[in-house]
Amino acid sequence: MILITALLWGLAGVCVKSISWGPLPIVAVRSLISLIILFTVKRNLRLKFTKKNLLGAFMMSATGILYVMAIKLTTAGTAIVLQYTASVLVFVFAVLFRHRKARLAELLLTLAVFAGCAISFLDSLDFTRLLGNALALASAFTFAGQIIIMNDQDCDTEDTAILSNILSFLICLPFFFTEKLAFDAKNIVWLLIMAVFQYGLANALFARNIHRVDPVEASILLTIEPIFNPIPVAIFCGEKMSALAILGSAIVIAAVTLHGLLPHWEEKKTAKKQVLSEKKE
Repeated sequence: MILITALLWGLAGVCVKSISWGPLPIVAVRSLISLIILFTVKRNLRLKFTKKNLLGAFMMSATGILYVMAIKLTTAGTAIVLQYTASVLVFVFAVLFRHRKARLAELLLTLAVFAGCAISFLDSLDFTRLLGNALALASAFTFAGQIIIMNDQDCDTEDTAILSNILSFLICLPFFFTEKLAFDAKNIVWLLIMAVFQYGLANALFARNIHRVDPVEASILLTIEPIFNPIPVAIFCGEKMSALAILGSAIVIAAVTLHGLLPHWEEKKTAKKQVLSEKKE
């Protein structure tokens, strides 16, 4: 289910690129349909409007809006890879504000992530592409905030997801009426795919199954999203990333994955030492 989640999330690029609408009307429709799915899964209309839930909803809403805007302005592959740096940003936050001790390997991998981002930014120096890259990186910061807040025990993740879609719908709804929107078959089909499968079903699967798998295994499976994302875009939209963008993306994906594996390796190393120590005793 987590693997399916990653593949569904990876459809964001091809969906946004295939819809001729602007990013905000797309988010409005996606949020409305996702609300129907999320309320169906929840099976009641009660919501908790706590401070943590509302703050998490704001971060989640901002992440979705910024990411869709970024895909419209830069390559889908670059957008997802830049957003994928969120987990490393969470680590930086923990070091700076929660006094977490950083190992040398973690610091080196963090530097590698930001070096990969810098290379991705050099992919194209025109203003539109740079703006798209900047929005994608901004979505990484809001996504990091979303992760931090939604990991808090006081945050109800199900209610936060619903509140974020309500917020996104309200923010983006006015743009649904101010833009000229084509309601042809192609747009409607890709909108439904995006709202029902890429966002609604994917988030429901993630929420239901993320606690059933090992965190390290989950992080590795979710790495498939940024790798898979550019493939359907290239097939259906003919968009290809430059060699420089691919290099930057490969550095980011590899460094973030290794960064996520470090705690697991450290635990295994510690456990092995304990076993050896017990045998000696």
